[in-house]
Amino acid sequence: MSNDKDVLTRSNSIHTPDSNKNRPVVQHKICNSIVPAAADSIIGKCEFYYRPLHEEYVKKSGVSTREYGETALNFSIIPLRVITGWALQWNPWKDVKVASKLLLNRDKLIVANSSDENWSRHASFMMRHIGCGHQPPDYYIGYGYYYCSIYGDKLFPQLSPAGKKWLENGRRFLQENMEKGLKHNMRGGIVVVPCKRYPNQTVEMDVARHELELNSDKFREFAFATHVPAYLDAGLADLPISDLVLIGGQPNIEEWTDSATWKQAILSGAEVGKDMTKNAVNSAKIAFDKALNRLMEPFK
Repeated sequence: MSNDKDVLTRSNSIHTPDSNKNRPVVQHKICNSIVPAAADSIIGKCEFYYRPLHEEYVKKSGVSTREYGETALNFSIIPLRVITGWALQWNPWKDVKVASKLLLNRDKLIVANSSDENWSRHASFMMRHIGCGHQPPDYYIGYGYYYCSIYGDKLFPQLSPAGKKWLENGRRFLQENMEKGLKHNMRGGIVVVPCKRYPNQTVEMDVARHELELNSDKFREFAFATHVPAYLDAGLADLPISDLVLIGGQPNIEEWTDSATWKQAILSGAEVGKDMTKNAVNSAKIAFDKALNRLMEPFK
């Protein structure tokens, strides 16, 4: 009888008689860079990026899993810089129990519009890259899942109804933008993510065909860039002062040493400022500027 480790290295077909107990191990290597589309039912949920299945991730992040896929979050235990640094070197295949579980459902995890309860972008990547040395983009767990979760857990209850709607729309738009970028990369070497409300904030990047998801640094650059169109299209410029103050102060202060995050704030703030100036809501613009100034303090 095979153990969990055998599942990682043995093919489904063994060409020896049942009576032969010394069955050969067949090295299995899969490297499929074609990214299948996500199901619409998962778009807008934090599990789109990753599901906290791995014991090592649960211990490192402070997430505790519950039944039915729900999660209890306690991200304040570990600073994000620790999570992101760890994500760069983490090997999700080390958890044999989880890897075996995913492998047994592989066919359901690699199809387009999968409805499998274990599906995530992270899990789908793992099942399309077996034994070929490719690791899932660290963005999936180090930023995407983390920020999606902590914003929902910490920020959502404090926002006005308009702010809550913005957060829900922003989350969905972020993931829709990611899907657009991945879809474009399947077709060619130019990725375009439009900003409907502010066309000048449309994202366009050159990425070799089929390689966006294979380059963790490039993927992170792409993902951060798509935040600006998502936030603006979700209606950031329409929010009340109280929400802008909360949103401006939510990210961990240490993360504003990341140039991509800082660029995101500047671009969003610039567009908000334009709209507010046009509408003569100067007090709201001042409130937003104060939030950005507070985030600039580490650089002074």
